Amino acid sequence: MSRKKIVAGNWKMNMTPSEAVALIETLKPLVANDEVDVVFCVPAIDIIPAQEAAKGTNIQIGAENLYFEEKGAYTGEISPAMLVDAGVKYVIIGHSERREYFAETNETVNKKVKKAFEHGLTPIICCGESLTQREQGITIDWIRQQIKIAFLDVTAEQAKTAVVAYEPIWAIGTGKTATSDQAEEVCAAIRACIGEIYDEATAAAIRIQYGGSVNGGNAAELFAKPDIDGGLVGGASLKPDFGAIVNYNK
Repeated sequence: MSRKKIVAGNWKMNMTPSEAVALIETLKPLVANDEVDVVFCVPAIDIIPAQEAAKGTNIQIGAENLYFEEKGAYTGEISPAMLVDAGVKYVIIGHSERREYFAETNETVNKKVKKAFEHGLTPIICCGESLTQREQGITIDWIRQQIKIAFLDVTAEQAKTAVVAYEPIWAIGTGKTATSDQAEEVCAAIRACIGEIYDEATAAAIRIQYGGSVNGGNAAELFAKPDIDGGLVGGASLKPDFGAIVNYNK
């Protein structure tokens, strides 16, 4: 099965609404590639102006987070219905920064994943190990645990449409990149884990991204690996270099 590559930018806490519009105007011509799904996951306050700026292009707008309740007394949180109404299609769930700074757990990630599916949103489910975990040889065990709990009570039909982003924490924003072989090893293990939870067809359908210092220089080599279906891109998504990542095949 040939899976369409997906390259998503994670803007993190960057770009005011006016800066977001200016950046999209700059990037529009650079990210034109219909062979790749292009997603900009932007801060909540930027979603609506970003949608307007991206109209008529191949850019889809995603969110960086959601809450697992429909509505209510959750000051500062954003519901899935709000995202849907704003035209969002994708939402990042369980990024390592959310886990580290905002106490997200495998269990809250699972709640958010189920809630995203309930509303027809495509979750980009993040997993990854720390440097200590890699040095202690528990990377695959750790990732399998994250994946198994994230997909608890998720149907095979839903899982097929999900995106998983493997981001080794030691490679995020550090300039260090996992080698393409290291990245492929873990992405293949994630696909095998999905196959165990569901079946071969689901494992073959799910898209798995690599994230962690992806740039225009290393994207082609990473994306050539059989189990890597694109990238979740941090810093480089805010620069013209993002165009080179999206057009890795040109």
